[in-house]
Amino acid sequence: MREQAEPALAEVLARLAPADLVLIEGYKREPHPKIEVRAGQAPSLAAEDPNIIAIASDERPPETHLPWFRRDDVAGIADFIGARRL
Repeated sequence: MREQAEPALAEVLARLAPADLVLIEGYKREPHPKIEVRAGQAPSLAAEDPNIIAIASDERPPETHLPWFRRDDVAGIADFIGARRL
């Protein structure tokens, strides 16, 4: 079985147009607003990526000024996303 290459983010978004909001997983290297989700003591990507706008983790990360949410705070994360409408 031949595996297909992952489509470019621009291609995915073009297929979904005219959607008001698209939530994606992956595409870490693309320059779009991101919420970093991490478990345990995983190292933060936020220090290296200025496109990370918030962090969702089990514990408040001490090394960042970004908004923080518990990973299970679905309502809080949804409100944050809705308020940021880009």
